[in-house]
Amino acid sequence: MPRSVNSVASRARRKKVMKQAKGYFGRRKNVWTVAKNAVEKAMTYAYRDRRAKKRNFRSLWITRINAGARQHGMSYSQFMGKLKANEIELNRKVLADLAMNHPEAFEAIVNKVK
Repeated sequence: MPRSVNSVASRARRKKVMKQAKGYFGRRKNVWTVAKNAVEKAMTYAYRDRRAKKRNFRSLWITRINAGARQHGMSYSQFMGKLKANEIELNRKVLADLAMNHPEAFEAIVNKVK
């Protein structure tokens, strides 16, 4: 009995990877083995960086809050400590937005916790 290979599924699998490699440079876009490796690496980076993005944004928000708090004579840690003590539950994303785009509202918060 001859060997049975599912060429329909194989071709579909390859087509899917080649479609993902569209836009890549050189052989990465049209040679199966190179494209497969390039797509696999890209997917690894994408997975990793979806998690890293959260850390990067938190760090950015902290930097912005610190800059805003220091303009009013307070460090970031003092400001966050006093927020918790006064039971003001604003997250870092909102506080950073206030510090950047609405300085008068941020100043009101700082004055309230002082």
